[in-house]
Amino acid sequence: MKFAKSKTRTYLKSVVLAACLILPVTQAFSSDDAKGQDGTKIVPLFAKELVGLTDKEGMMLTVEYAPGASTPIHRHDAHVFVYVLEGSIVMQATGSPAVTLTAGQTFYENPSDVHAVSKNASDTKSAKFLVVLVKEKGAPPVLPAK
Repeated sequence: MKFAKSKTRTYLKSVVLAACLILPVTQAFSSDDAKGQDGTKIVPLFAKELVGLTDKEGMMLTVEYAPGASTPIHRHDAHVFVYVLEGSIVMQATGSPAVTLTAGQTFYENPSDVHAVSKNASDTKSAKFLVVLVKEKGAPPVLPAK
């Protein structure tokens, strides 16, 4: 019985931690598009400690950009894997060329990259992508650019 309570507490701590981390993600990614509307929707899917990787956790979320929406320059201090679900997006890490990705294509950022461009490539259609981060446990998922 004690083991089950311990697992429940660990799970609840993870849920609370994930909730605390999602607010900064939402605030960091929220930006107004040219029309002055909120152009970004963040949906947290889950966060989980990674067994066998000391002090690391994984986080998964979806990001949806309204037409013309973008996010300000930022960094993640994490391994970031992006998979485009719908529409097309433009991504660029500082020092690399910008790439336009469509549904089914991927993008990767390493922990030292600065995410210089992240935007919807279309002014008429929304875009949606899946983001998986592997980061230090408890570290914020989004940080200001250095």
